[in-house]
Amino acid sequence: MAASAVKASLGRIAFVTGGAQGIGRAIATRLAKEGYDISIAEIPSGVVRAQEVKKEIESYGRKAITVTADIRDPKQIYSAIQETVETLGPKLFVSVANAGVTQVKPLLECEPEWMENEVRLNLLGLMNTHVAAARQMVKQGFGGRILGAGSIASYRTAANLGPYGATKFAVRGFTEAAANEWAQYGIRVNAYAPGIVDTPMWDHIDQELARIENIPVGEAKAKRVKRDIKLGRIQEPEDVAKLVSFLVSDEGEYITGQTIKTCGGASL
Repeated sequence: MAASAVKASLGRIAFVTGGAQGIGRAIATRLAKEGYDISIAEIPSGVVRAQEVKKEIESYGRKAITVTADIRDPKQIYSAIQETVETLGPKLFVSVANAGVTQVKPLLECEPEWMENEVRLNLLGLMNTHVAAARQMVKQGFGGRILGAGSIASYRTAANLGPYGATKFAVRGFTEAAANEWAQYGIRVNAYAPGIVDTPMWDHIDQELARIENIPVGEAKAKRVKRDIKLGRIQEPEDVAKLVSFLVSDEGEYITGQTIKTCGGASL
């Protein structure tokens, strides 16, 4: 996959949660190449990886910082946004609520605390990140782009991923609501909806499905890639970053309130 060229600075900031690995890392580095200074928000266990991403972004001539935030705690989200603009300047234009979790269990085995944690991460974390970013953008007065992590599960749930699918359906609804309310401020709100992506998250899904389906590790993912992905290859994190890059660009200026699938036909 050819690397994208590094463009001139836009004098704008992109804030990315879960930006130290997988899709989040691909988005952070892609937006840096597009001209954005980057704030990478990560949990404490991701700090070392976040520092590696920071160094890569700085090698492109962009400014980058790492901020610590567990998105289950709204106070930490607001603190991370505040630290971002205090360090990089009041020029937040892109916020990407990418952080989340996929937990794999039959519904009859899901304990209340287990489901609550998934809702707090995938849904409440995204909602609070969107609102915190939008408040900063309204204060600045020049609009912005807010993106969130949906999924093909935002449209079709799957066995053993029930709570995850429910949170992603809700992400689609919140995306529409936020887009409706914030258009008056020049803020566009969308969600990206990946399918089967070659990331640590999907390695985890594969391991759990292998256990549930009593098949070798690696086979669950391989079977679904062969059966479902019409374009014939597993999705790379960079495929998702390309969509995000388009949605935050001037070319995506007329798109808002959408949860856009990027899945190689896996949802068909």
